[in-house]
Amino acid sequence: MPAQFDWNVRVYYEDTDAGGIVYYANYLKFFERARTEWLRHLNVNQHALQQEHDVLFVVKSVTSEYHAPAKLDDVIKLTLGIQKLGRASVAFQQQAWCGEQLLNSAQVTIACVDTAMRLRAIPSAVAEKMRHYVISD
Repeated sequence: MPAQFDWNVRVYYEDTDAGGIVYYANYLKFFERARTEWLRHLNVNQHALQQEHDVLFVVKSVTSEYHAPAKLDDVIKLTLGIQKLGRASVAFQQQAWCGEQLLNSAQVTIACVDTAMRLRAIPSAVAEKMRHYVISD
């Protein structure tokens, strides 16, 4: 059974708009942080990947749908699973929840590139660790 990665974040005043709800663009920041924490959970050091393999992960595309607002002091559970693991890309399904309420769902595709921004294969050891989070292929 595939694994799902969960990571919690609290909503601070700086995350909200004048109406006291999470500003829409901040969900992208939350999702970015969840992917970074997931890589740490996998013992994948992004700085070492760049230094040793000349590879970086960059966002290629994002589709996001808002379902309900989050507010100041809410604790948001961010979830992540992989929809498709390609040779040089990863398509994620990410969600933000407050309790049982789905707040946001997003499909985020990242590409693996070198420092000249040319596509590169995901290092095999990293791809193997990621494979455990594939929810469909």
